[in-house]
Amino acid sequence: MGGRHEARECAVQFLFQRDFNPDELDVALADFWQERKMGQKAREFAEELICGVEKFRKELDGQIAKYAEHWDIKRMGAVDRNVMRVAMYEMIHRPDIPPVVSINEAVEIAKDLSGAESGRFVNGILDKASKEMDRPSRAAVMGAKPGHAGG
Repeated sequence: MGGRHEARECAVQFLFQRDFNPDELDVALADFWQERKMGQKAREFAEELICGVEKFRKELDGQIAKYAEHWDIKRMGAVDRNVMRVAMYEMIHRPDIPPVVSINEAVEIAKDLSGAESGRFVNGILDKASKEMDRPSRAAVMGAKPGHAGG
């Protein structure tokens, strides 16, 4: 398993826990990392994703709700919801990551942590979102820096 894939999976697991235990972010992260062994780069990437999702949670949930026709985000499975939050964060706020990579990773993580039906559900919503984005789906935005939308 690659470092970024593992980092995304850890981000989803942390955010899942956070849905049920909204402790202080720093305390929650310290507790979370005590239980896991991970390379420094992967851990840094996971924390970037976690902090980004936390910062933009309302925006991300709004985008997910927009593309999830007839689904209330609060009634979605917690794993699916957090998988999509991570992917949507990448698609909107990480122009250095091609949306197709974010979607493929999200589908795989949803299948691994939730099930095949979750993979299809997540793919359908994220695919709709990517088609309305003002950026190429299969390429990073050249010269883009992490955390900065646009080119």
